[in-house]
Parts: sequence; structure tokens; C-alpha cells
Amino acid sequence: MITPADEALLRRAIRLATAAVADGDAPYGSLVAGPDGTVLAEAHNTVRRDRDISAHPELKLARWAARELDPEAAARTTLYTSCQPCGMCAGGLVRSGIGRVVFALSTEQLVGLNPDSGAWPTVAQDGPALFEEARTPVELYYRSN
Repeated sequence: MITPADEALLRRAIRLATAAVADGDAPYGSLVAGPDGTVLAEAHNTVRRDRDISAHPELKLARWAARELDPEAAARTTLYTSCQPCGMCAGGLVRSGIGRVVFALSTEQLVGLNPDSGAWPTVAQDGPALFEEARTPVELYYRSN
């Protein structure tokens, strides 16, 4: 359930998206807030400026949370973002331990506004292969940790 406090923080994420456009970047903004609504960190898209395909604000904040927050603190945070996280960012958010995501536009709504945003091709994949060889470093790592 989205509350009025959530809506206020979503509006801030949308303002960050607007700032990204003013800086010549794509229109995406995000922030991480603690359980009391205090903004802990914020970011906007810098893919073009940084020439970095991973410079989505959600992924930048996921990395920040994983680096700066212990797991219990991260689990109590909420990421507010102007658009629903893409697959890359969703994976980073899961690994970061952030407890909740609230977004303004869904992926479907975004594609309705910009059809090219849903036109990503798939990458061909082959595998699995070389199980016996590939398992060795994995087993070494998990036995020692």
C-alpha cells in the first residue's frame, strides 16, 4: 500500500529524474529512505554522461546500500524510483538487501511513453558446459567461507 509519505518521496525521485534531463541524461531518479522517511542517499541516471551502461540510479543506490549499510539496516530501507527497475537493477536490489521498492511508472507505462525502451534484444546463450572444471573454484570458495 502506497501512503502519502511514499508519494512525497516518489515526487522527490521524479524531481531527480527531471534533474537528470536538465543534465543531458535519461529521465530516471531514485533515492533510498530509512524507516522514518529520512533520505539516506539519492542518484539520477548518468548513463550518457558517464558512458557507463550500468549507471542507472537504482543500481548505483543498490551498490551504495550493500557497501554502506549492514544487512539489518538495509532491510529496513525503501528505494523510491521514478520508473520500475529494469532487470539489471532488480538483480542488484535483491543482492543489496534493500527491503522495499516503490516506483512511479511501471515498465509497461514507460514503454507506452517511449516504445524504444522496450526494444532490447535478447543475448544468445549456450551452456551449461564444462561442469567438472567449473565446479572447482565454486566449491573452493564456498568451502572456505
